[in-house]
Amino acid sequence: MRTGMIAKKVGMSRIFTGEGGHIPVTVLQVHGNHVVGQRTAETDGYVALQIGTGPAKVKHLNRAQRGQFAKAGVEPQRKVAEFRVSDDAVLPVGAQISVEHFVAGQMVDVTGTSKGKGFAGAMKRHNFGGMRASHGVSVSHRAHGSTGNSQDPGKVWKGKKMAGHMGAERVTTQNLEVVATDTENSLIMIKGSIPGAKEGWVMLTDAVKAKTPDDLPFPAALIEGAVPEAPAEEAPAEEAADDEAPVAEVEYAPAAEAEESGEDKS
Repeated sequence: MRTGMIAKKVGMSRIFTGEGGHIPVTVLQVHGNHVVGQRTAETDGYVALQIGTGPAKVKHLNRAQRGQFAKAGVEPQRKVAEFRVSDDAVLPVGAQISVEHFVAGQMVDVTGTSKGKGFAGAMKRHNFGGMRASHGVSVSHRAHGSTGNSQDPGKVWKGKKMAGHMGAERVTTQNLEVVATDTENSLIMIKGSIPGAKEGWVMLTDAVKAKTPDDLPFPAALIEGAVPEAPAEEAPAEEAADDEAPVAEVEYAPAAEAEESGEDKS
């Protein structure tokens, strides 16, 4: 099981096909996905990765967040999400995931916060049919009807579908097709609509109810040079610095001899 990615919803567009048709797509912008933390079975009881994206100002972070990003060696991230992964799909802290992590033609699940609709009636919120339009019904055509039993139990059951606040909740849309990816502009095009408003954050994962293609990059498609070097690799740099020291002495040695010879002639 691979890690997911965080993206920002830009809006909707369409892609024309070679046969003259077009595919409606939702454009997602990826602002760099860095691994900022790990969850291991030994310390946390499960295996997961913390992914951060979007630049953030240091003054908007608390001390714990600043320490986490400093330890990971990445810039402060505005949005952080956690994705469950398998043991063989754990990525090193500081690695950056590319948009090529998802390939065209595969199915993904997209999770976001739906648009808030405010206070809505039962017909709009729960797709009720309403009451009869005639034969005794007046001023209650769009009402939800009875809300409970009589004296027993004498209450409204918890979870009863009634009028109330609609939207602004976590929604997951499954089995959406990836039409194309743009590595240069860090864009992902998803067929159809996805939950959330423009400029909203969404999370993409491999579809759990669809067959996973065999050509997916595993454990992930990483951007080269984004992973910080290990401290052990700094030893050759120190050796190179020691080798350059004698060379510097040789360059300045003739100049010193020339000055001494000039003093003798004078």
